[in-house]
Amino acid sequence: MRADRLVATLLLLQRRGRVTVAEVAAELETSERTARRDLEALAASGVPLYSQRGRGGGWTLVGGARTTLNGLTTDEIRSLFLTAGPAASSPEARTLLRKLVQALPAPQRAGAEAAARGGVADPTDWSRAPVTAAEPHLEVLQRAVVEGEQVRLGYATPGRPERERTVHPLGLATKAGVGYLVAATEAGLRSYRLSRVTGATPTGLPVDRPEGFDLAAVWRELAAGMEERLHAATVLVRVEPGTEALLHRLSSGRVRPLRELPDGRRELEVDGPAPEVIAARLAGLGARIEILEPPEARAELARIGAELTARYGEGA
Repeated sequence: MRADRLVATLLLLQRRGRVTVAEVAAELETSERTARRDLEALAASGVPLYSQRGRGGGWTLVGGARTTLNGLTTDEIRSLFLTAGPAASSPEARTLLRKLVQALPAPQRAGAEAAARGGVADPTDWSRAPVTAAEPHLEVLQRAVVEGEQVRLGYATPGRPERERTVHPLGLATKAGVGYLVAATEAGLRSYRLSRVTGATPTGLPVDRPEGFDLAAVWRELAAGMEERLHAATVLVRVEPGTEALLHRLSSGRVRPLRELPDGRRELEVDGPAPEVIAARLAGLGARIEILEPPEARAELARIGAELTARYGEGA
């Protein structure tokens, strides 16, 4: 398993201080290409590691061998295991945690083990739908990102038929607890919500990584584009007292209060991808909400009302 190799490589570095790609490959019985990718993955994940070329070179831990797991502070260890513990649902993940514990100084092991037991991760939302990718797909995508391999991705968007496309996995991102794959495609850089991934098949072809690619910068750009689409339209509404909290939930917080009227009602602005979409979301509030503008939002609400009256009104 990839995680096992990364831990073993890290412990080897901790023990020796400096290693070559050939030494790592021989020790872990892998190819030199795989060993180099593992070392690069550790460096990319934040391990203080640098490489030197030429005779006497190799990969070295900044500050020496004790800048790895044994150099973690108590607070860092607690944070690491509180985060990793709830995710240790598979045998491989539990094995990884055990190896990490054994790499710690003896006085810190008990605290790490307690932290690992101090949380739980529930992979479903309140509708019992999974909110992360199924573990087999997630493992494949993680491996593809680290090893730089293209993937044939199955993806299902709500309201659209499932599609397959070949993507170049470049990184994984999490926003508000929801995971995304960042990948290069024929149409440019895209993000894919992990909970909508229906399949992931490695192709054996190498990823074409854009020159100077910076995952954090690309994610900020993709997220900004999504935010812009979610705030593309604004609707002015007037709500009855006690309705504002429900309005916030229906609109995922994209609400701005403007003023309170003498009779206790409030006027607010609600953002969304389109006026008609906002109107449809708010229709269930009935007479507790009045859409003031724009006209197309009022027209959509009137259309919904007419359809409901025709279906459920007297004599229907």
